[in-house]
Amino acid sequence: MTDPAGTDPTLESALRTHTDYGVEKLEEADLAADPFAQFTAWLAEAAERGVYEPNAMVLGTIDPDGAPSIRTVLLRGVDERGFAFYTDYTSRKGRALLANPAVAVVFPWYTLHRQVKIFGHAHPVEAADSDAYFANRPRGAQVAAWSSDQSQPIASREALEQKVHDAEERFVDAPEVPRPERWGGFRIVPDRVEFWQGRTSRLHDRLLFHREGSDWRIERLQP
Repeated sequence: MTDPAGTDPTLESALRTHTDYGVEKLEEADLAADPFAQFTAWLAEAAERGVYEPNAMVLGTIDPDGAPSIRTVLLRGVDERGFAFYTDYTSRKGRALLANPAVAVVFPWYTLHRQVKIFGHAHPVEAADSDAYFANRPRGAQVAAWSSDQSQPIASREALEQKVHDAEERFVDAPEVPRPERWGGFRIVPDRVEFWQGRTSRLHDRLLFHREGSDWRIERLQP
């Protein structure tokens, strides 16, 4: 219900919600030597502490016409080479990344009062890597990759389900579903990786790894 002044009390409460993030801290001495090791440790901790889909990341890209776009995707690999995920290369994000590889990513682990922000460039992975990952997907997900022209309009849910049925029929006798040529991975090679830990009174800890050649420099940012 809206009050006589026109303000919804529930909305007002939501807009004014304030959470004190507590005393858990992040000091320079706590960090691993490189951002990949630090990220891996935080990702494992997020999983152990029950964060829902801790590998979910919000990915920001720039479309070929210069417009920004964001969406949530799932991280599927991380090592010293970068952060890997998989998609349809003809989707909006695929076309954006092939035209302009600059990206920004955030892992929003709200329940831990933590964020990881990544800034860098994304490039297609080797075809063999895409083949290997695709081969390990559930068969339903493999069929879906053939069924959906990702990001493109479709007349109805029924039309989409018909496309899935057609793809299932196409591969009904195939022992394995091959990877579509248009489908594959990107690897984000970071230039900067920020680890954010919420603190009391909004005096958060923000520690940034900044690439300098083959080395990483760490600096503290003001909250």
